[in-house]
Amino acid sequence: MNLLLKLALAASASVFPVAAMAAPVTPGVTDREIVVGTISDLSGPIALLGVPVRDGLLMRFDEANAAGGVHGRKIRLVVEDSGYDPKRAVLAARKLVQRDQAFAFIADMGTPVVMASMPVIVDAGRLHLFPFSPHESTYLPLHPLKFQNFAPYQTYMEAATRHMVQTHGYQRSCLLYQDDDYGLEVMKGVEAALGRLGRPLVEKTSYKRGATDLSSQVARLRGAGCDFVVLATVVRETVAAMSEARRIGWKVDMLVTASGYSAQTHELGGAAVEGLYGVSVLPHPYAEGANKQLADWIQRYRKRYGVDPNVWSVMGYTLADMFVRTAEAVGPQLTIGGFARTLEKFDFTRDYFGSPEYRFTPTDHLGNRYGRLAQIRNGKWELISDYLK
Repeated sequence: MNLLLKLALAASASVFPVAAMAAPVTPGVTDREIVVGTISDLSGPIALLGVPVRDGLLMRFDEANAAGGVHGRKIRLVVEDSGYDPKRAVLAARKLVQRDQAFAFIADMGTPVVMASMPVIVDAGRLHLFPFSPHESTYLPLHPLKFQNFAPYQTYMEAATRHMVQTHGYQRSCLLYQDDDYGLEVMKGVEAALGRLGRPLVEKTSYKRGATDLSSQVARLRGAGCDFVVLATVVRETVAAMSEARRIGWKVDMLVTASGYSAQTHELGGAAVEGLYGVSVLPHPYAEGANKQLADWIQRYRKRYGVDPNVWSVMGYTLADMFVRTAEAVGPQLTIGGFARTLEKFDFTRDYFGSPEYRFTPTDHLGNRYGRLAQIRNGKWELISDYLK
């Protein structure tokens, strides 16, 4: 064996053990930054929700970065637009995992999108945090990477439906639902509530995601003699359903899920949606009557974006704040496992936005289980109940 070959073998023998002992690299984390991904709808049927959520996320992360970052690391949010299309969401998830090396995914938007993309994210070993999909699979079965802080559709719609029927004495309850996982989860909650009360679900009718003409569905519900209609709809469909009912002179009471609880609902629907009931996760950030901290935040948001914030802006901001506070608590050695273990011990108390308390434990990754009732009165949402159980 010649001298050069001996030297090469000796060099390789000395290098490989060092490489084998090198510390593992955490995806998306360097000395200077933390990469966070989000899959939202910026161009599709729920862009009215996706855009303010994105803006709220960016605002809070930029504030953290301006203050020096998290232990010296700046947070870089990479936003992918799914257009509320599950196929596009899967491609976006793969891109964020493989190309961007996202450390975590936060606030992914829409149940159909989340159901399609969540397996890609979790199988890649990345954190799946606080998706806008109150579906039980976002926290069950218990998984070290899945955390949800929005009350599940089944739970809060069971409580809300039961409360409405008991309070108002409705005899013929019905359901209009989006024909996908979102609508089916709401249906389970509604049926459970009526079952507990010994009442039937008199009629149910569905629509395809993105539909704008709901005249046939509304006519079917009216023909069934419904005196109460639960809406598993989002903003545009909520406005369409109530506008059609009012157009034909049908003044039936309607209750929409938290997906329709938005300022855009009364801004777009006007007088047609007056009296609509909805489930509230937290109050809308109306400037009138706001406490000082909230008023200051509204002004900062207006200055940055040139528009008033809504409840979706607040939710994006508060989710980003939960991420920042948890990452800070982990310490300088940020890892995926360390973040998850820290979040499992975190209690997030009520804030100036009126958010509920969020609490996670090692055996429970659902931070909140309850919603409140609200109603559109004089063109604004007003809370009309405490948290329903």
